[in-house]
Amino acid sequence: MYKDFGLLISGKWQSASNQEVISVVSPVTEQLIGTIPAATRDDIERTLVNCQQAGVEWKKTSAWSRAAVLRRTADLIRSHVDEIAKIISTETGKPLVEAKAEAGASADQFEWYSEEGKRAYGQIIPARLPDERLSVIYQPVGPCLALSAWNFPLLLPARKIAAALAAGCPVISCPASEAPGSCFALGQVLIDAGLPAGVFSILTGDPNPMVRDLISSPIIRKVSLTGSVPIGKEILRQCAEGIKKVTMELGGHAPVIVYPDFDPISAAKKLATTKFRNCGQVCISPSRFYVHRSIIKPFAEAFVEVAKNLKTGSGLDEGVTTGPLIREKSLKNALSLIADAQVKGAELLLGGNRDTSHKTGYFLEPTVLANVPSNARIMIEEPFAPVAPIASFDRFEEAIKLANSTPFGLASYVFTHDSALAEQTTQALESGMVGINETLLGTAEAPFGGIKESGFGREGGSLGIFDYLVPKYIRHHLAKGSVDV
Repeated sequence: MYKDFGLLISGKWQSASNQEVISVVSPVTEQLIGTIPAATRDDIERTLVNCQQAGVEWKKTSAWSRAAVLRRTADLIRSHVDEIAKIISTETGKPLVEAKAEAGASADQFEWYSEEGKRAYGQIIPARLPDERLSVIYQPVGPCLALSAWNFPLLLPARKIAAALAAGCPVISCPASEAPGSCFALGQVLIDAGLPAGVFSILTGDPNPMVRDLISSPIIRKVSLTGSVPIGKEILRQCAEGIKKVTMELGGHAPVIVYPDFDPISAAKKLATTKFRNCGQVCISPSRFYVHRSIIKPFAEAFVEVAKNLKTGSGLDEGVTTGPLIREKSLKNALSLIADAQVKGAELLLGGNRDTSHKTGYFLEPTVLANVPSNARIMIEEPFAPVAPIASFDRFEEAIKLANSTPFGLASYVFTHDSALAEQTTQALESGMVGINETLLGTAEAPFGGIKESGFGREGGSLGIFDYLVPKYIRHHLAKGSVDV
């Protein structure tokens, strides 16, 4: 599957210098998909040097010229949506319809940033003295390292790469070894779009030593990560040694508050559909459901009804709505969370077991739990699985306390028709994003990111490009010259 790809160094696809490879395994069949290069230290050093050299000219390239490359990239992604989606679905098991949507959203990132790069405006500051001019300009931060997870193997790198390139920075991307294929495809698209050699590079291999070597290099000036909280903390420790500029988009455990004025059946249908997208392996997936006691029964019944009608299987198969978990460890963790909740008093309404209708693959039955106590692990730890825990609340203060009870702060959701209540809830929730009667938050034109242990920095919107720029303040004394006019 990866025979035409490999390490992308100086615009050329290459094997590792020692020919070492690592395996990529299907979460559906548990069989080998293919092998990818395991970069050596020599490969990493060559990539860093090429990245730095290419970055000198890319920084000088006008924003309009950079925009043209990014716009062509967006167009090429859209023209290859079907092929890219098949790669995504093969590696992750997600349904083709979701994979196509991911490819389209990735193209949107490049289209958005193609224009944002032209609008990285500086500032003119009124000076207190008549012969002085004060200004601020924004310049590229320098070579960037883009680290991303496997659950959105094209969209997550695209957010970082598009922003960095638009800002005038060269980028080294390290895609997740579970699903590198779509990032390889993106690399080829960027080549075809006319991006100069070395401005974008791809390295694959054993992530821990590879990333350590990259971050420890003084060449890298910016690191952007989408990953788990523990990985984020480790990356931050490494970045601290070199005082790197950092963007962290880490885990979440998104609470949902459903107030009694909202139709519980309508809310349940929308939330259940979103919850089981990508088998629950979405950082902003609604994952704790706090429903007013007066409507919790019809809400739970409607939620179960949606979950009952989901079809698990390979995302390449027609009619499949829910793919597998990415690995055996994820499946075992989900089963452990379900068991813990039941021991602590939760009621199992649906599922709860490994899906044995499939002979292979890491499939879990879509699971719904009710009356889940706040001390259950699933209400504290990010589940990242197709498991929906439902609990009740009676008062506003109780709902807010429950919603803010974890160290995460990525996304939250509120369902009410009362605008004042929606505003009050939004102000009280500790999260970087809030959906009101809506669950689709990620879009190129809006800033994506969290607070607390869910990270900092933003991707997308008018804020995203500034994570790849540094401000320079200039104070200019207007010295009188010798020209007499």
